[in-house]
Amino acid sequence: MADLQNHPYVAPATASELDESPGAVSAAEATTPAEVDLARARLLLAAQLVVDGHNTLAQELGRTHHHALQHGEAALDTDIPRIRAGGVGAQFWSLHVAPQPGPDRLIGGTLDLIDAVRTLIDSCPEALRLALTAAEMAAARDCGRIASLLGPVSGAALGDSLGTLRAYHALGVRSAGVAGTHWTASPDGLTPFGEEVIREMNHLGLLVDLSGASAGTMRRVLDVTKAPAILSHSAAYALTPHPTNVTDDVLRRLRANGGVCMVTFAPDQVTRLAGAPATLQDVADHLDHVREVAGPECVGISGSYGMAIHAPHTVGLEDASCYPNLIAELLHRDWPETDVAALTWGNAARVVREAEAVARGV
Repeated sequence: MADLQNHPYVAPATASELDESPGAVSAAEATTPAEVDLARARLLLAAQLVVDGHNTLAQELGRTHHHALQHGEAALDTDIPRIRAGGVGAQFWSLHVAPQPGPDRLIGGTLDLIDAVRTLIDSCPEALRLALTAAEMAAARDCGRIASLLGPVSGAALGDSLGTLRAYHALGVRSAGVAGTHWTASPDGLTPFGEEVIREMNHLGLLVDLSGASAGTMRRVLDVTKAPAILSHSAAYALTPHPTNVTDDVLRRLRANGGVCMVTFAPDQVTRLAGAPATLQDVADHLDHVREVAGPECVGISGSYGMAIHAPHTVGLEDASCYPNLIAELLHRDWPETDVAALTWGNAARVVREAEAVARGV
């Protein structure tokens, strides 16, 4: 995989910048095993950045000023300085809207979110760059920008129209969900129209997002799609039986498909003990499980940031600067550096590239 090869580039967060974050200890200063793991994690992230699968900030853009996001927004758990400090090189901006009465409102709300994110990108040219392809993801990263990918949109926001799907693609959307639609509410998992939607997504190069769909729908989509699928914000159902999480049999099918499960940090999806706060170690447990069942080539990261800072968060992953903490935990668990590189950038970039290849008929 070309994305895993060593090559020089300008990263959004250099090793020295990561070491300057509050409480950071440089590799030279590290003395305890935990400090060594964290220093090593920061060095790895400076060389191999994170593709984050799900950020919901778009829903907050009408209530916060772009200047605050550029220089620090204390009311939220994410902003550009913390994204950089976390070692994020590419971000999927979720375009899900709250349920609305009628498809026209869903479509209108989705268009508003697309406009809001594109306006944010245009207003922060030194930090963000729109990416429509895997090559543009790498190009943005290489010049020190955070590659910004639009999606997923909600399947319900397609309005039962392939034309609407094509219009979203023309506006830059590169991922769409299938959950919550009448064309997935079928005993077979997909209606004939639902199969048409999946084929059209393949034709366009749009990633099919399975998060939130039923296990039956996930299986049927994996039967139909010719491109790798993703789960933009899911975790292992075997560890936490949450409806948005994914079962082991689907993870095994995902391995055959070449897709990626981007493990969420959302506390209700990763907590291991009922009533107990979710912890960074819980997220690492889910990553271990997905890696074991689906394989190291099928696991990614989904911070699910974009909320108020006082909202419930997983302990140790309270904001978008905290990715090094998770990578340090995985290194402590003896993850090989090659698997970490696949987790952070390689796997997500690969599925974008392979979806493009399917669209070209390659």
